[in-house]
Amino acid sequence: MPTALNPYIGFRDEARRAMEFYRDVFGGDLTLSTFGEMHASEDPTEQDKVMHSILVTPHGLLLMASDTPNGMEAPTGSRISISLSGDDGQEIHGYWDGLADGATIIAPLTAAPWGDEFGMLSDRFGVTWLVNVTGPRS
Repeated sequence: MPTALNPYIGFRDEARRAMEFYRDVFGGDLTLSTFGEMHASEDPTEQDKVMHSILVTPHGLLLMASDTPNGMEAPTGSRISISLSGDDGQEIHGYWDGLADGATIIAPLTAAPWGDEFGMLSDRFGVTWLVNVTGPRS
């Protein structure tokens, strides 16, 4: 998998509806994973919230989104984060290190429940980055 930059939109409770709308607009395949399915929250009110969604269109467009957990501040202003992902760990870690200079680390780059490495930071300019090193697939 080559390194990619992908738009990632944050919502409070509207990710499912928004992504279904985008699927209707752009076409393609939509995959949704909830906090409940991923065992990512014990809060019963979060079980149906979207932890991660991805829309891949027939023309190669890619859009991702999620709902913000209740315990986190909802996005204000721009709803866009930048997702940087790939399977070249050395390359991605280098990007992480560069972005982390002067950044606020939201979640350190570490092993994630879905088998990849994942981290999140707000860079020195206030841009939120979601960084994922794809793990081996079986």
